[in-house]
Amino acid sequence: MLVNAMNITASVFINDDESGLHHDFEVWLEKLAPEKPHAQYRHNGYEDNADAHLKRTIMGREVVVAITDGKLDFGTWEQIFYYELDGKRDKHALIKIIGE
Repeated sequence: MLVNAMNITASVFINDDESGLHHDFEVWLEKLAPEKPHAQYRHNGYEDNADAHLKRTIMGREVVVAITDGKLDFGTWEQIFYYELDGKRDKHALIKIIGE
């Protein structure tokens, strides 16, 4: 199964669904690509979201997960997450199941 974020400022990734980790991702990403000051980015103009584009590149665009007997092959704590990094967008994801 392929799951793909269909927005340039969104990410799809696999990790643990734990609130502390979610917070840690936000803090870590903000250190790597801080939203402000907007003037630090050449991309910013019409929309001030260059940081979201950079964060998406770090977090990834898509995931691929094998399916066995109709169930996703995950590790114990793994889940798929959709992460919109700009916050202003409608959410879109492409899900394709390939195979039998």
